[in-house]
Amino acid sequence: MDFLFGRREKKYQLAINDPKPVERVDDAMAWSAQVSIIGLFVLSLGMTLYLAKAILLPVFAAIVVGTTMTPLVRGLSRRGVAPVISALMIGIVILGVVALGATLVANPISEWIGRAPEIGAAIRQKLYVLDRPLAALQEMQKLFMGDAVRVDTGNVELVAPVVAFVTPAAGQTLIFFGTLIFYLIGQQEFRRRLVMLFPEREAKLRLLRIVNDIEHNLTGYLSVFTMINVVLGVAVGVGAWLFGFPNPVIFGVLAAILNFLPYVGPGMMALVLLGVGMVTFDSLSHALAAPAAFIALTTIEGHFITPAVMGRKLTLNPMMVFLSLAFWTWLWGPMGAFLAVPLSIIALVTMNHLFPSTDTKLPE
Repeated sequence: MDFLFGRREKKYQLAINDPKPVERVDDAMAWSAQVSIIGLFVLSLGMTLYLAKAILLPVFAAIVVGTTMTPLVRGLSRRGVAPVISALMIGIVILGVVALGATLVANPISEWIGRAPEIGAAIRQKLYVLDRPLAALQEMQKLFMGDAVRVDTGNVELVAPVVAFVTPAAGQTLIFFGTLIFYLIGQQEFRRRLVMLFPEREAKLRLLRIVNDIEHNLTGYLSVFTMINVVLGVAVGVGAWLFGFPNPVIFGVLAAILNFLPYVGPGMMALVLLGVGMVTFDSLSHALAAPAAFIALTTIEGHFITPAVMGRKLTLNPMMVFLSLAFWTWLWGPMGAFLAVPLSIIALVTMNHLFPSTDTKLPE
């Protein structure tokens, strides 16, 4: 009997010395609570960005463009030009460039929209080889989803997205230029007040390093990328003229503008070249030549020229760019696609300063 009681007492002592399951559950619950709080914060932030898009989108765009123009304002200030004058000059130049681009593009786009039925008939005639596969797909759709009632609304479905893309809201344009000008005028005071929010000297120095690095990277990216897009637009305009497209200057302007949207912009430009080529040229092979040449040109530009000019410091992970593009385009539309890469640069620079890399080599 003593032998049996001794074994029970020994087991009881071992059970007491073992880690308590309740402590592990508490740790897990605390970790789950922290993750839940972070998740709720992320969801609230995303909902706020979506609901306040009308005001946050032009403000973010103005700050990104203003950060790019800050070195120019600072350089003119050292030469005796007041920040107010330089900010107004930059705003007028940007407004003039936007107005010129809209003027060049508006007439051809309106003409193409007016000829939408004719263009659609010409494209259907050129793509007659796809009639049988498309009919098979429609039969499969009817088989699995049933007959769908389709209402013909004319060209409204085509006109609305184009108008929404080409002509932004007047209120958002006013907010953009107002924020841009006032940001350029008071960017030094804004930076000083932002630094004064931190009590410790090390935190102030870190903030200054982050702001300077963001400014340097954004200026380098947008200025170099703008020059690359201008050269690309000239090349596309010359190519459109050689292929025999009408109004080749328009295609160069569109290519330069759309290339600011990673992946999406070149795809849209290839579709534009394909559609206009099918209407302009008699044979399908001739219509496919220009989009194929454009895809080859943008592939060379995106994989070889741009990384070589910008260097490895400004090269982002392609997957990161794609996911950022998908998120910001879903959240803010075409302007979100334009801001996707600059916002990724800001996030990457901030994370590199807050969590510096230890250069640990992982096994392959």
